[in-house]
Amino acid sequence: MRTRGSDSLIVLPLLPIFLIGLFPMLLLSLLGPAGLIILGILVASAGLTDILDANGTFSEQVIVHGYARGTERNGQRTALHSEMRFAAVMIAAGVGLAVAGIGGLTLS
Repeated sequence: MRTRGSDSLIVLPLLPIFLIGLFPMLLLSLLGPAGLIILGILVASAGLTDILDANGTFSEQVIVHGYARGTERNGQRTALHSEMRFAAVMIAAGVGLAVAGIGGLTLS
């Protein structure tokens, strides 16, 4: 028969994953579907805040620095678009969580 090694060495690398996942699971178990709605609204509002910050930064660069070279404008535009894409993903995730929470409330 083959002998198995100790599994205790895997506990230490998995501990941070457990600790990170502990809070959302506790939150969802205590608040239920209403917690999903609240969490979805918070994530969506964080995404909207990121979009507003990105637009504000872009406008500040245009106003303060005025007319920039083409390469600088392309860099600023690329940064704006990448931040807006990430924020759109956050908004979609927030809306998905809110819809899941509303579905959970209606089914329960």
